[in-house]
Amino acid sequence: MRLEWGPNGLRRLAPGAAVVVIVDVLSFTTSVDVALGRGATVLPYRWHDGGEHELAAAEGALVAGVGEAAAWTLRPASLVDLRAGTRLVLPSPNGSALSFGAAEAGAGAVLAGCLRNASAVARAARDLAGGPGPDGAISVIAAGERWHGHTGPLRVALEDQLGAKRPGTLGDEGVGRRLHPEAVAASDAASVRR
Repeated sequence: MRLEWGPNGLRRLAPGAAVVVIVDVLSFTTSVDVALGRGATVLPYRWHDGGEHELAAAEGALVAGVGEAAAWTLRPASLVDLRAGTRLVLPSPNGSALSFGAAEAGAGAVLAGCLRNASAVARAARDLAGGPGPDGAISVIAAGERWHGHTGPLRVALEDQLGAKRPGTLGDEGVGRRLHPEAVAASDAASVRR
């Protein structure tokens, strides 16, 4: 069980991982959970560069937009009325870009972890990695926040660190794997009580 941050962490941990869990709590992974809960299919895309429209056309999907005028956006609240069966390309510079990158890097499975789906993601990660024990590596990538669009520096985001603990990836569900130091730190931070 390993935890790293953003694109650099993804490049380091995704190749060869049985499961990669992307955690981008305040938008992407929570939006994915809301959309899937409504019966939709989400197709991650790295960001609005024009290619998202080609993907949507090839997959018979809609593209989530940006701004108040768009019907569907990266805001979870905009997806609560999504109809079952909708296929939605959901671009974002953080979680979606990382999900897209994990798939390109050949990760065995890519999951979207957030506070809403913690137990389900924990069970799925454990099952996909070969059950309890050290069979397959589970890599958790906390998205953080990219400043100045998708090319700016990475800001570590507390909500993603706490979210990395909650999606079962770091201990609550007893995934039976050795935690690397970064994963222990995230788990400890989420366990602090007043």
